[in-house]
Amino acid sequence: MKILISNDDGVNAPGIKALHQALEGMAEVAVCAPDRDHSGASNSLTLTRPLMATEIQDRWFSVDGTPADSVYLGMNGIAGIEPDCVFSGINSGANLGDDVLYSGTVAAALEGRSLSLPAVAISYVDRNLHHLDTAKRVAQMLAERLSDIPMPPYTVLNVNVPDLPWNQLSGVKVTRLGHRQRAAKPEKIIDPRGKTRYWVSAVGSVADDSDGTDFDAIKKGFVSITPVHFDMCEHSVREELSQWLDKNKF
Repeated sequence: MKILISNDDGVNAPGIKALHQALEGMAEVAVCAPDRDHSGASNSLTLTRPLMATEIQDRWFSVDGTPADSVYLGMNGIAGIEPDCVFSGINSGANLGDDVLYSGTVAAALEGRSLSLPAVAISYVDRNLHHLDTAKRVAQMLAERLSDIPMPPYTVLNVNVPDLPWNQLSGVKVTRLGHRQRAAKPEKIIDPRGKTRYWVSAVGSVADDSDGTDFDAIKKGFVSITPVHFDMCEHSVREELSQWLDKNKF
């Protein structure tokens, strides 16, 4: 198995180094990741300039672009392997519920959705990474069994690991995405030159952490695994919308 590793925290982040350590003995691996923190970059690609990929050590590339840029380059020969799958992470902080809309960690995995094996995004819910070895063991567990996972094409596993030692985990649960409240308003500031600027506020509080959600699993000490599909069409309302369109000709 050949694995391309990426992230959104940057090529030198402790999480990506831990992920590489976890997988390097199990597969042929290469790293292709942003040269700096791109948290919140989602699936953005850099289209206004050429990208530069610098090999900072053997099969470890720093890209002056986004997580999606990095995986795009890695999948197309820059990293020196033809990957079977992408592992993204280990992210410093959770990617639960609506977070997946903005997450560069999840976006990096989604960029690898067309490969032969499922792509995996792994996040550790506490930014201090106290028990990073727990997340490393989760990554190894998934890599060992990846070819047996019954998943449709173009699907990604969004994995969140609670802030616990391995022996204190409650187990592993397959979950659905929960939801957050609307985020707070941006914070207005005045910069040293007198210009008005705005800080984007933190994510909203939890709105849906009911049974079966990723929020609930983490709260109860379980590793949460949520299958995520890039098809954003709301198929359940297509027929109703078609009937509305028939009645309201444009």
